[in-house]
Amino acid sequence: MELFLQQVFNGIMFGSTYAIVALGLTLVMGILNIPNFAHGHLYMLGGYLLFFFAITLGLGYWAGLVMAVIAMAVVGMIMERIVYRPLNEQPHINAFIAAVGSLLFLESFAMVVWGAQGLRVENPYPQMIDFMGVTMSVQRLLVIIGAIVLILGLHFFMKKTIAGATIEAVAQNREGAMLTGINVNRVSSMTFAISAATAAVAASLISPIFMLSPAMGAILGMKAFIIVILGGMGSIPGAIVGGYLLGLIEALGGGYISADYKDVFAFGALILILAIKPTGLFGKGEV
Repeated sequence: MELFLQQVFNGIMFGSTYAIVALGLTLVMGILNIPNFAHGHLYMLGGYLLFFFAITLGLGYWAGLVMAVIAMAVVGMIMERIVYRPLNEQPHINAFIAAVGSLLFLESFAMVVWGAQGLRVENPYPQMIDFMGVTMSVQRLLVIIGAIVLILGLHFFMKKTIAGATIEAVAQNREGAMLTGINVNRVSSMTFAISAATAAVAASLISPIFMLSPAMGAILGMKAFIIVILGGMGSIPGAIVGGYLLGLIEALGGGYISADYKDVFAFGALILILAIKPTGLFGKGEV
């Protein structure tokens, strides 16, 4: 029983990270219909920026986190402006090629600036807690709490603010939103900023637990796409549920079968769920 509870906790922690990253990807794909395959590498860059601000500049963990999130929001706006906006009227294959180029650039940039060897952000909360036989660190709890706060905050932003309403309007009908006077380019830039900022939050919360590396964004970016497809294209609730579901599947499969196959479980879950419901858990239209 203790093993089960421990793996459930680990699954929720990993799922929190997956859900945050998938949320940002869902916003861009569902609202702007842009397959940003470089999203995982934005997550990677967010972790390195935390290291730069918190460790290199000595600002401390929380100040470094805030600065990393702000910097990544700016990076997201720049990426939207110079990479994706010129491709608005182009075939999707062009955006795909641009995304591949972006992720290669980001990975190479990290290697040039910080090197190929892993770096570690000092854990600000290394204290351990034992509850019902489950051993957990304060930092891992912080990942879960941070994810909940971010999810609730993003829900409030989307449903209760004018800016959130404009994003949803563009998602529902881009041409109609333009006719009502909404600046679609500004909404697109804001959406990319939010997407990159959420990736930075996820990386900042998890970086004190795992080492940073230039390649860390590749597998997470792939899993984020799996989550988006699992939950249903463009579905924010689907991204949240899919993230936690994938985290639990990996943790339980790794604990009871083998940790060597935990990435295989993600693709197995995708195949199984899509065989039952091709549109994803919360999808309404065709995938």
